[in-house]
Amino acid sequence: MISRRSLLQGATGLAVAAPLSLAAARPAAAAAAGASVPTTLSARRGVVPSGVPIAPELSLTHLSVAGAASVRVRTRAGWQPWRTPSGCPGGRDGAAAQPRTLIPAAGVLDYEVRGDGVSVVEINTMDGPKRTVAAPQTRLPMAVPRQMCPQYLSRAAWGADESYRFNPDGTPKLTLAFFKVQTLTVHHSGEDAPVADPIAHVRGIYYAQAVTQDFGDIGYQLLIDADGRVYEGAYSDPDTVPVFGPAPGADRLPLAVNGAHVGGFNAGNVGICMLGNFMKAPPTAAALRSLKVILARLAATTELDPLATTEYVNPISGKKATIATITTHQDWHRANPDAGATLCPGDQLYPLMPAIRKDVADLAKRLPPITVPTGR
Repeated sequence: MISRRSLLQGATGLAVAAPLSLAAARPAAAAAAGASVPTTLSARRGVVPSGVPIAPELSLTHLSVAGAASVRVRTRAGWQPWRTPSGCPGGRDGAAAQPRTLIPAAGVLDYEVRGDGVSVVEINTMDGPKRTVAAPQTRLPMAVPRQMCPQYLSRAAWGADESYRFNPDGTPKLTLAFFKVQTLTVHHSGEDAPVADPIAHVRGIYYAQAVTQDFGDIGYQLLIDADGRVYEGAYSDPDTVPVFGPAPGADRLPLAVNGAHVGGFNAGNVGICMLGNFMKAPPTAAALRSLKVILARLAATTELDPLATTEYVNPISGKKATIATITTHQDWHRANPDAGATLCPGDQLYPLMPAIRKDVADLAKRLPPITVPTGR
């Protein structure tokens, strides 16, 4: 058995054989330690008129849009085609999913929406005044053998503004809650436009969910970019390990911080978001490798069977669903329509899930077990 210290530091010296499909991910471009992290800028435009070109109030990296039937943008190349907004609708427990879309908008000069009562928030995650300095990128600190351990960005490395989690008087918007893990859910972020800077995009997702949608934090516990880099999502506690809280449950298994990635079905459900839109193209090989490693580590740590079906019960609301233990966002709606309809994680990722579960089950058997002491 491995100690909690090994979980915190990572088991980089372990000689664990990996399946060929899980060979080490190619090195990604490192996030520059000491790089400036800008303040995120925003302009709340409120309800905007339908069919009228709108000049943004600030240089854009993103548009957060709710209620639009379609959106088009003008760049230096002219007006682009109308698009139906796509994304991943999250939500807290006790609330319905919120179908607000985050649209990458770097280089957009004007935009136009169709629909009644469309609300827009303009966001820039790159050009604001310097707020802090980024922490260095590391290896995932979750006892994964080095030959398969992905690069990892903590909240401090990708530049999370922790003030978003607090009210103006300094009180937390959300009380941190931790629950026994029952399921692991795969998402895609679902944006239509390509994203040049995934770190700035994660900051955009964070602002959109924590502030615009008032979740109080980013809704996912982990995110993965196209290079296979893993990002810490929802804040759990001050140590270096993502997802898990400061103390285990009665069964001595780690408890996961609650998120806001499946409306009404979050407690005990860990959300992993793959950055990209997988309706027309599948994830990269690097992203899939990291996804399998993450799922295997989480499954082994929480003693979940990757090939099993779970009788999920939300410990907050009592909502129930019979669902695959490693599942996807759209499966929650099939299991319980209260979760809200979605195509997430996309037509090109969803069919890969049976093979992913099998690879995760094989890998989880090779990872060392972990015990968590009752105190730090």
